[in-house]
Amino acid sequence: MSNITPRVDIAFKKIFGVEENKDLLISLINSIVSKEDQIAEVTLLNPYNPKNFKKDKLSILDIKAKGAGNKRYNIEIQISDEADYDKRALYYWAKLYTEQLKSAEDYGSLSKAIGIHILNFTSIPEVKRYHNIFHITEKDTGILYFKDLELHTIELKKFTDNSCEELSDLISKVKTSLDIWIAFLTRHDLLNKDSLPKELSNPSLKKALTVLNIMNFTEEERDAYEDHLKWLMIEANTLKKHGEKCREEGEQIGIGKGKQEEKIAIAKNLLKKNLSVDDIIEITGLTKEEVESLKSR
Repeated sequence: MSNITPRVDIAFKKIFGVEENKDLLISLINSIVSKEDQIAEVTLLNPYNPKNFKKDKLSILDIKAKGAGNKRYNIEIQISDEADYDKRALYYWAKLYTEQLKSAEDYGSLSKAIGIHILNFTSIPEVKRYHNIFHITEKDTGILYFKDLELHTIELKKFTDNSCEELSDLISKVKTSLDIWIAFLTRHDLLNKDSLPKELSNPSLKKALTVLNIMNFTEEERDAYEDHLKWLMIEANTLKKHGEKCREEGEQIGIGKGKQEEKIAIAKNLLKKNLSVDDIIEITGLTKEEVESLKSR
């Protein structure tokens, strides 16, 4: 079990954005896009480069790739809910589309551009499904005229937002190849590459778990990872609010034990995400001794 979470963009790009793991990127893309946009080969346009962190530890670590027919793909995992994220997604799509056009080339050389945004927060509360696909269509007829624009949003919290979830709960949700990848991104801590249930027995998943388990960071990478990991405190605060709600309900029916169990469940989840003991104490209200004791469980 790795202490590194693939939901942090640095780890995500180190898994999917390097030459030796292009098969994983192909598998991920193909689990998201339509049959007509499936790829057998891919060219990385901005492969992972650890030297970047010396210049900017908080750089945007998206993955840009080119498939057959010169189609462009931009994959980004976003840790925190930023204002106007919808506008940012459109801006990144526009850059991906327009940067294809070189000097003296005409518009006919432009190929379809697909933006894939994996979000660690809920961005579209009106819809229950976690994967949504957007195009530009005519208002009344629904005709798809501008076919080169396609944006995908994948909201991880809609797949699982339960820190106490068991492997059996996770398995019950897995129906598609995308579900398998989302299970990896959200609950890799429940998965063992050597004993995967048949629903998750997938060669690409096994390789991704192996890559995650042996992943090492340079000093610059580790610093950048820790900086980015802090943004997951947003998720921790959400868990805290959920815990407070559960505690209030427990107090109303006189269940004092439930309050402590909720704190412990949240603390265990935060330990898996490699948060510091001091941060966990502040979030849960547990004592230092109580948090330290959970490390050995």
